[in-house]
Amino acid sequence: MKKIDAHAHIGDFGSWAGVDGSPEQLIAFMDEYEIEQTVLCAKDHTGNEGVAEATARYPGRFIPLVYLNPLEGADICREKVETYVDGKGFRGIKMNPLRHAFVADDTAVDPVMEMARSRHLPVFIHSGHPPYSLPWSIALLAERFPEVKTVMIHMGHGHGVYIDAALKMAKRFPNIYLEMSGMPMGVKIRQAYEEVGHDRIMFGTDYPFHHPSVEIQKVLTCGLNEAAMQDVFYNNAKKLLGE
Repeated sequence: MKKIDAHAHIGDFGSWAGVDGSPEQLIAFMDEYEIEQTVLCAKDHTGNEGVAEATARYPGRFIPLVYLNPLEGADICREKVETYVDGKGFRGIKMNPLRHAFVADDTAVDPVMEMARSRHLPVFIHSGHPPYSLPWSIALLAERFPEVKTVMIHMGHGHGVYIDAALKMAKRFPNIYLEMSGMPMGVKIRQAYEEVGHDRIMFGTDYPFHHPSVEIQKVLTCGLNEAAMQDVFYNNAKKLLGE
């Protein structure tokens, strides 16, 4: 079954995480588990050049995202978008409110969303951890920018209440998309497919935090038929990112 991994990183996370991911290991996993392409970002806003290098080293395998910290200010974010999106063909934007300590719907994020809107870029946002990256805050941001396709990475992550909120917010706002890495409840993948929309739930691994085989099994055992699983594994990411 064809697959696009809608969320992975390269870089050394260190500290409490104690994980690191290299382009070479990621490519090896992709080949082993028949993942055609991976939506790739750095460990944080300092690693965009490494993503550019990996994308050039493995043509056609990575779909790069520029990682931004809106607290650096609009000018620095704009410079990075111009360098990596306009100049190097990156295909979207990644932000992590938890890592950089801003609430997802803070007005500091608005210039980034405006850049995404003007370039028709999807924005990928970490979700599932209080107080910064809760689904409700991401939904408030998506409501302010209905033209921007906003991907709620992890669809609430490991907390049942946040997973439920991710589904409810995605049903309310049609520009919210869901990615399921790190979310433990396979049945919620099926629920998202059936209730949110057939084209708004995507497979991801969150490499190097999770092994591809674990995330793949969640989709395979979620209760969807083969055609629906192909949407989750491949078609939806392909459509979102214009592949």
